[in-house]
Amino acid sequence: MFNSDILKKYDSHGMHLVYDKWPYIAKESYSNNYLPVNFENISHIVFVGMGGSGALHDIFSAILSKSNIHVSIVKGYHLPNTVDSNTLIVTTSVSGNTVETMTVLDLAKKLNHKIIAFTNGGEMKKYCLEHKIQHRDIPMYHSPRASFPSFLFSMLKVLEPIIPIKREDITQSIDDLEDLRKKISSDNLNTDNPALDIAKWLTDVPIIYYPWGLQAAAVRFKNSLQENTKIHAMIEDVIEACHNGIVAWERPSNMKPILIRGEDDYMKTKERWNLIKEYFECNKIEYREIFSVKGSILTKLINLIYLLDYSSIYRAAMSGIDPTPVNAIDFIKSRTSKY
Repeated sequence: MFNSDILKKYDSHGMHLVYDKWPYIAKESYSNNYLPVNFENISHIVFVGMGGSGALHDIFSAILSKSNIHVSIVKGYHLPNTVDSNTLIVTTSVSGNTVETMTVLDLAKKLNHKIIAFTNGGEMKKYCLEHKIQHRDIPMYHSPRASFPSFLFSMLKVLEPIIPIKREDITQSIDDLEDLRKKISSDNLNTDNPALDIAKWLTDVPIIYYPWGLQAAAVRFKNSLQENTKIHAMIEDVIEACHNGIVAWERPSNMKPILIRGEDDYMKTKERWNLIKEYFECNKIEYREIFSVKGSILTKLINLIYLLDYSSIYRAAMSGIDPTPVNAIDFIKSRTSKY
């Protein structure tokens, strides 16, 4: 029987305690007096960051998907050739020491591009101070991935002049986070905890299907399962999967499909969900559906991420694994050359 003693034993670094505070962190971050950006005539934003920072940028890409601002996501070392005088480069590194992000920041500075950096310190803060680059110091809680609401809502505040999102949508997303916290936090390790229920189901290798618009939640869930639970996970766009990936189910598999659905998915997407479910049921393939809450794209994504992140922490503890250490990442970083 899973209980708080087991959770505390294996989550010995207290990651779940930070997650219990996510709504408070989000509210405090958005309420802080961060100086907004003052860039004008921005028609293209390039978001640069890896891991948890990259997942933050996926949310901004979703928010901006129906705006007139072109978005590029860089998870690597290179700027796109479409960068021009109306482009803003947004670099994010919670630690401030991400080699790939620092490499792009250095390149953007040498090319004299408009830049805003978000970090908790490290080399990025030092570089920005030396070169008089706009940057904002954002608090880190526990680890970069656990600091998700701190950076997301601080960045929303700073980028508010150029991000077309209503303030009431932001405050509503925080209110909905608080409602969800009551259901999924470590104070409620009961059968009515949906994150705990998902965690119990998470065995074998999950393959996560998502619709257009909710990719950020799927990517983040995959990353959290890999980092926290230390298991392999895959993601596929549900529409694209119907043209290729679905064929792999013709053979027995140890994969378990998870369907991440939006409350108001496009009608053709809903049709496709029904077809893929019918296929799974006809072939006795066990699957799990997870629905977003209603509301803006921000509300949908941040609440899905909160739910799914917490399920990965619970699954780790159930498996006797500490979700905090990421030894393989530390191995790679220790052997990666500096920018």
